[in-house]
Amino acid sequence: MNLDTRYLNLTLRSPLVVSASPLSQSLDDIKRMEAAGAGAVVLYSLFEEQIRVEQQIRQYYRECPTATPADALLLFPAQKQFSVRLDDYLNHIARSKDAVTIPIIASLNCKSFGNWTDFAQKIEQAGADALELNIYHLPANMDQTAEQIEAAYLTILEIIKGVVKIPVAVKLTPYFTNMTTMARRLDEAKANALVLFNRFCQPDFDPKTLEMTSDIPLGHPSDSRLPLHWIAALYGYVKADLAATGGIYSAEDVVKMLMVGAKVTMLASVLLKEGIDHLRTIEQDLRTWLDQNDYNSVASLQGILRQFHSTNPSQFERTAYIRAIAPHKVEE
Repeated sequence: MNLDTRYLNLTLRSPLVVSASPLSQSLDDIKRMEAAGAGAVVLYSLFEEQIRVEQQIRQYYRECPTATPADALLLFPAQKQFSVRLDDYLNHIARSKDAVTIPIIASLNCKSFGNWTDFAQKIEQAGADALELNIYHLPANMDQTAEQIEAAYLTILEIIKGVVKIPVAVKLTPYFTNMTTMARRLDEAKANALVLFNRFCQPDFDPKTLEMTSDIPLGHPSDSRLPLHWIAALYGYVKADLAATGGIYSAEDVVKMLMVGAKVTMLASVLLKEGIDHLRTIEQDLRTWLDQNDYNSVASLQGILRQFHSTNPSQFERTAYIRAIAPHKVEE
């Protein structure tokens, strides 16, 4: 049974990719991911804000060679939310590449453009096989237009593509006026892959203490409906690879994503809940499903159920919507 797939110009032994999460902070865990059947690993994200601050600190030391760490702390207070330094991240890439044979994909979480993008070159030099841009921007500014928001995504991608040669994926949220148009524009800007979808944090609060909570709950299998919908709509219309993330818990979830056109399926919540070794179960169940349904490879089912077969995808969606909510005839 051939589980090979192509993603980001790389041949992966499996469409099961571990998405960015705390699980990839440990080199031993990355080794376990490979042993359990992962086709690739996306490392935990490094944040634009963290890169900017460290760049400012280094510039400060260059301009003030007699400055002490205590002096720097006065100008740049410690960022408690960031426990990993930039050099540590680069070393982690290099050590991961030495420890495993599967592709290692770095991740940058960003929202704007600027000098921080130069750090992408260091990620490439450290040995990363590809880079995932996790563009996380909450459009809550009433003075910012949709065009300005979309232009920022494109600018970030174009700048990064201009400084690295490794493949670049863009991880998107679903909140665009026209997702298909945005996907096409990113495709034309040479995104090698589109990862659908990122989730907004959506903080909650305790009504008694009025304290905010910003934890992100684990995904639910029902979350898979959204990427399933849009991958089906985009397959065949863009050259970029399509990756599914969100709500993928079982081999059947993987099969459905592949059928609508995904090249890979990314897993995090299920592994945080069940453990890294659960990858073995999903892989074996995937092999069993393919065998029982007379498919000899992953490639043989990719894209067989896509809306590309429809001459009018929008009407296809409208018809499905009406069927779902229109009143049904009640038998008397």
